[in-house]
Amino acid sequence: MASARSMILQALLIAAALVAAAPRVLSDPPPLQDFCVADLKAATAVDGFPCKAPSTVADDDFFSDAMVAAPRTDTNPFGVNSTRATVSAFPGLNTLGLSITRTDLAPGGLNPPHSHPRGSELVLVLEGEVMVGFTSAANRLYSKVVKKNELYVVPRGLQHFQLNVGKGDAVFMAMFDAQSPGLVTPTLGLFAAKPAMSMEVLTKTFLMGEDEVSAMKSKFAGF
Repeated sequence: MASARSMILQALLIAAALVAAAPRVLSDPPPLQDFCVADLKAATAVDGFPCKAPSTVADDDFFSDAMVAAPRTDTNPFGVNSTRATVSAFPGLNTLGLSITRTDLAPGGLNPPHSHPRGSELVLVLEGEVMVGFTSAANRLYSKVVKKNELYVVPRGLQHFQLNVGKGDAVFMAMFDAQSPGLVTPTLGLFAAKPAMSMEVLTKTFLMGEDEVSAMKSKFAGF
């Protein structure tokens, strides 16, 4: 009997170890209740937002019309405008592990190379033709021209871009497996960081002189 109990205990310990070592299949952990509408006014003491009291939850907490209006694409030199429905703007998403962004591109518009450290991205083109591409850790470029109602997936954390290659405006939805996937744009992190990135770091990284780096920085001064 003792031997059988010992074997069961060993099996349980091995199973627990395998579960702990297994790769995460979700960017966000699964919720522990029906919903946890974000209390955006509360101080964030954990990795996310605290829940509103259920008695204060309203129908509109689960609703957003952020994607209805087409935003302007002429307010920046890239010809792009993104409207995000993440947990900070859509409290009902809290703990659900998903979010969505609408991106509008003018003809020739570019959503510059960027990454989302906390979420994979599924692109659904609604209008136009969009070249979507990402680079792997081996510096291999994967890209495809995606047309209306077609999909393209970008793995979590990889640098990627979207370029309007059609004749007219383009619109796509980007769906994420995280309530707050994050956004890292390397050009802004390097040339528009506050406090400023060391000039020595920039000149050595890009094999440029200080005048050339200063000219690059001036292009991103307004971001």
